Amino acid sequence: MSSNKKNHAWLKLIAMTLLMAIGIAGHAADDETLYKPYILASNAPGSLPAVISKTRDALTANGFQIAGEYSPYDGAEIIVVTNRELKRVAAQTDFGGYGAIQRVSVTNSGGKIQVAYTNPLYMQYSYRLKGDLSGVAAKLKAALGAEQEFGSKGLTASELLHYHYKIFMPYFDESYNLKKFGSYNDALKAVEQGLAQHRGGTSKVYRVDIPGKQQSVFGVALTEGCSGDKYIMDKIDIGDLKATAHLPYEILVSGNQVYSLAVKFRIAQSFPDLSMIGRGGFFSIQCAPSAIKDELYKVVGRKSGEGDMF
Repeated sequence: MSSNKKNHAWLKLIAMTLLMAIGIAGHAADDETLYKPYILASNAPGSLPAVISKTRDALTANGFQIAGEYSPYDGAEIIVVTNRELKRVAAQTDFGGYGAIQRVSVTNSGGKIQVAYTNPLYMQYSYRLKGDLSGVAAKLKAALGAEQEFGSKGLTASELLHYHYKIFMPYFDESYNLKKFGSYNDALKAVEQGLAQHRGGTSKVYRVDIPGKQQSVFGVALTEGCSGDKYIMDKIDIGDLKATAHLPYEILVSGNQVYSLAVKFRIAQSFPDLSMIGRGGFFSIQCAPSAIKDELYKVVGRKSGEGDMF
């Protein structure tokens, strides 16, 4: 083999290895398409209870199971759904449980009822899932519609794979290690008990178990002070199209360890265009990251981790 052919073969091997390391199975990252965190399904006058009921029916008719529901404040309802495909993809990745659900919101905004949902492809890349959620996106579109994406100017797949808000801010894999237990079952029992006792003003919205592995994701409602969902959304969800589907936060049990995403990642993931200062900026909720972290630690019976960088 000539030296040119050998060099070409080595370059090809290196390129293939890098693509595999990115962690997307089935296709390489598309660096031209821009993804936004939410999809608006509809925005029209109507009755909030009627639209909520219609949305539930449409989701179940299209193969989704409702894992839980949550009304964080008046005029807003969040329907958390999963299905076989979401669970299958979640099972392929170490921390895939975060991607086992999609959040659908029904929000009364200015007399119109907005139905929106998290963008499955945005979540696929930002949670570094080794699978393709385009089928889930198609089913949500069939169930609810898809008028437009919103919530940011848009990020490419590679930007989402390596997303963090700014320098020195956390990435997806820089999680809080809330507590280690003797077994997976012990960890599950501790989280269930903490949420049932409403430690730190928390409560359980849903639990989804990942088939074939010791992993479960919980949805956690937050109500107290600066950690409260309403407090935070009143400050930063100020656009015409509402990002209600940002909620609720998650706790992940994987094996005998309990995790949660760093708050500065989790909020920025949902609001990537949030300014640092000014109305609706991060400074308006500067107390929130530490407050939320403290409440999540309380769920498992610990004080906030002093060793956590974020």
